Amino acid sequence: MRTLLACLLLASAARAESDADAIRTACLDYIEGWYTADSARMERALHPDLAKRMVFRDDKGRSRLHQMSAMGLVQGTRDGGGKETPKAEQQKDVTVLDIFENAASAKVIAAGWIDYLHLARWNGQWKIVNVLWELKPKKK
Repeated sequence: MRTLLACLLLASAARAESDADAIRTACLDYIEGWYTADSARMERALHPDLAKRMVFRDDKGRSRLHQMSAMGLVQGTRDGGGKETPKAEQQKDVTVLDIFENAASAKVIAAGWIDYLHLARWNGQWKIVNVLWELKPKKK
């Protein structure tokens, strides 16, 4: 009985590590795809119903949401928006924050912003479903 439990625990740990690697890969496809204008790589990382949002303040100081869709993000990538970031400044630090069954959270620290991502296992692959992001303060 003890051997069976040990085998199950090892299998569970191996699956969790495999999931973490797949989540990290999806996050890197997203951020490296942006920097290299590789729209196929960006699209591979995203669920088609992705919502990428950022809270900002309008001219009257009220909070507003800026939103991008998967299609908008893929098109922005194809147009080369990320290639404007010099290679030496292309930060792409990925942290997998949590995994539970078919849901996960991750954080990507990029050149000028920080992304908090929700991912889902979709047809056997980890896809980014939601992104909430915030610009880093401008350096003085």
